Amino acid sequence: MMNALSGTDKAAKQTVSLEGRDISVFWRHSLQARRVTLRIDPRQAGVVVTLPPRTTREAGLALLRTHAIWVFSRLDHLPPDAPWHDGGQVLLDGRPHAIRHCPHARGGVWIEGETIMVSGEAEFMRRRLGAFLRQEARRRLSARMAQLAEQSGLRPRRLAIKDTSSRWGSCNSDGTIMLSWRLLMAPAEIQHYVIAHELAHLRHLNHGSDFWMLVASLTPHRHMAETWLRRHGPALLRMA
Repeated sequence: MMNALSGTDKAAKQTVSLEGRDISVFWRHSLQARRVTLRIDPRQAGVVVTLPPRTTREAGLALLRTHAIWVFSRLDHLPPDAPWHDGGQVLLDGRPHAIRHCPHARGGVWIEGETIMVSGEAEFMRRRLGAFLRQEARRRLSARMAQLAEQSGLRPRRLAIKDTSSRWGSCNSDGTIMLSWRLLMAPAEIQHYVIAHELAHLRHLNHGSDFWMLVASLTPHRHMAETWLRRHGPALLRMA
């Protein structure tokens, strides 16, 4: 699976004491890894340690101890959790929409102007809103991918919309493209770049010069989008 936009989503979780501070560590073995690596997982506020095959966790712990200051700094600078609640906000295509709980209304969840209305009992509000946003992401991102696929002649075998811990998109060798539903919250230009990036992988399953030339021909937003995702992506991952 090729992915320039980060990540891993399935890992074994462990609480580790690092210089007297408990942190969440997510262990992941990768057949492609050549060395032990560390990555901050913004959504789960922990550290992902990727190990090559047959490498023990002790090697990962040693790297964690060596980079403790870096780990603490990155964790301490994560955006705060942004839970959805009545009167709060959620982004759609980069534009803020107010969240309004309508306990006695019917119709589930719907959009009125720049307000998202959520009916039903308060305890189920976040779950209903989350399900609605995933459906909305599938509808909007599918349409945008179809449009760019038609223009480029690069057509995926299938589109999967998932809730990932860090990655924004990926492309499998069988032609399946995955997009994070959280892209729905990013501006349209950011969505355009991520979709173009993954479509380009249908022709070049690598990040060589030909791949980047194809990306440049598909979208003018690469550098702006990469900067935006580095700056604002962690905050999107903290929303729920």
